[in-house]
Amino acid sequence: MNTPASASRPFPPHARAFLDAAGWGGAEIQPLPGDASFRRYFRIVRGDESAMLMDAPPPHEDPRPFLKAAHYLADHGFRAPKILAEDAAQGLVLLEDFGHRRMRDHLDRAADDEHPVYAAAVEVLAKLAEAPAGPFDPYDLNTYLREAKLFTEWFCVAHGLAVDDDGFEAAWREVMQPVLDAQAALPEGGVTVLRDYHAENVMLLDDITEQGLLDFQDALVGHPAYDLVSLLQDARRDVAPELEAAMLDHYRAHTGAGEDFLSHYAILGAQRNAKIVGIFVRLSRRDGKHHYLSLIPRVWDLMERDLAHPALEPVARWMDANIPGELRASGGATEEG
Repeated sequence: MNTPASASRPFPPHARAFLDAAGWGGAEIQPLPGDASFRRYFRIVRGDESAMLMDAPPPHEDPRPFLKAAHYLADHGFRAPKILAEDAAQGLVLLEDFGHRRMRDHLDRAADDEHPVYAAAVEVLAKLAEAPAGPFDPYDLNTYLREAKLFTEWFCVAHGLAVDDDGFEAAWREVMQPVLDAQAALPEGGVTVLRDYHAENVMLLDDITEQGLLDFQDALVGHPAYDLVSLLQDARRDVAPELEAAMLDHYRAHTGAGEDFLSHYAILGAQRNAKIVGIFVRLSRRDGKHHYLSLIPRVWDLMERDLAHPALEPVARWMDANIPGELRASGGATEEG
């Protein structure tokens, strides 16, 4: 089993020399909980100052994509953490510490702040859509298909379903074409897409509408609706349909996005949610991270909602033919192991 087990690995000894060279020698080191990768984070505390140490150990991790994206975002006025020191060869990066107030945690305590906090997060995406596209690879058809196929490769296999793989790919090829055409029509073939933009990767700074960005190392150049889907169809937090609709309107008011944007949003929602279902099953079966299975019913419900859009008819038809009704009714319930 290929388990990151980040919490069980000791503080990397070579990081002490890195901190010494960066002027943080002798500081207190506080490990932070890990998630779904080999990356680990430590809060480095020295008196009333603090910084974040990213340990992205090769060969499993490579901090260079993170650094490239962080520099791009900072250069264009976005609040990525400042890079205080870096040693990409050793997988070490010292970052500005954005503090303890995640968007998700704050809203769990202060639900009345949802509208202004989400509105500010949407406005970041509106500004990102206006900025020059970053120096990232394109979010092309092969990438969309590879991600969508995680659904059949992991979820369907986990349930012992003999499904029509060729038909699945053909359906996605058909529904993705309008999205790809819209991307190609943009001045630079798309906008910067952070790809994991949601309430656990946004930090609230001095004011709830001043927000810091995290976890953007997988950025590509794609369709502007993708990050909006990531934010408003959150795998880890319920977003009321009324709030989702209001934030879609807010985004469109800021960007002038037309009616076609709504169908592209639904298409990318279904694609992303199918991918996430596959990833969560993979995290359980391959990496022993079974707690992700409890998130699948929320993601499944979002996917079903997207599939009701007429633009998803080929994929919805495939689902009707290949996924048993009782499994769909259960929200894609998946057992551990």
